[in-house]
Amino acid sequence: MQDKIIDGKVLQAELFAELRMRIHVLKQRGIIPSLVTIIVGDDAASLVYIKNKQKSCEMLGLKGIELSLPTETTTGQLIEAIEKYNNDPSVHGILVQLPLPPHIDELQVLQAVNPKKDVDGFNPVNVGLLSINAPYFTPATPLGCMRILEKVNQKADITLTGKHAVIIGSSNIVGKPLAMALTNAGATVTLCNIHTQDLRLHTRSADILVVAIGKPQFIDGTYVKEGATILDVGINRLEDGKIVGDVDFEKAFSKCRCITPVPGGVGPMTIAALMENTVKSAESK
Repeated sequence: MQDKIIDGKVLQAELFAELRMRIHVLKQRGIIPSLVTIIVGDDAASLVYIKNKQKSCEMLGLKGIELSLPTETTTGQLIEAIEKYNNDPSVHGILVQLPLPPHIDELQVLQAVNPKKDVDGFNPVNVGLLSINAPYFTPATPLGCMRILEKVNQKADITLTGKHAVIIGSSNIVGKPLAMALTNAGATVTLCNIHTQDLRLHTRSADILVVAIGKPQFIDGTYVKEGATILDVGINRLEDGKIVGDVDFEKAFSKCRCITPVPGGVGPMTIAALMENTVKSAESK
């Protein structure tokens, strides 16, 4: 039974072990990988996420810098702060925590981050390069999903080539970039959203089902093909305080080949992927 559960914490530990060796080599060259995280305001979920990033930096021996700006910060002031780190050769990664307050122009901000330091992969330059399979960086959650699939498929001695991947959720953060990454890996991709008509028609043919729609326990066993691999990207808090994903874990479990739990699945690998991108940036210097 446990063999069907994809433990993101275990996979994170494996990737961290690889990163520590790469970081050791960098430090021998006098390079300490450095990640700057910029947050505007005091969004509770964002603060927790940043805390986890900083903890991972400490675990790996990266230099983590956090810049906390007040909610009333303007677009111009935020871009000015980004430019400071763009021009600092000791900084290898810049991450602007989303969401931003509504008065800030998000596109302008994402465009301001140097694409070669854009370890979150949201600069339009990186988005465009991902479409031709040549990004400086792939966004952290899609990259984390790809690393999960690589690990799972290695154990089963299978590849993504020719597999049908269905993604529910077409956001710029997860769905769209993951669709490009899976396509680049040779999968056949169907990108759906919450409004897709006859959603089960698509999901029941999916060898790989990725769910990222923000609807707690929306996907049950009736949506799942026998033997599918399920990646649940959703994180939802129920009224009783319980954290659940977008997949009804118990109902989907019997049908799938393997599945990520929530919490402890995709989340840890998102953090690991961000660390990987930061190390990759440092290695390029």
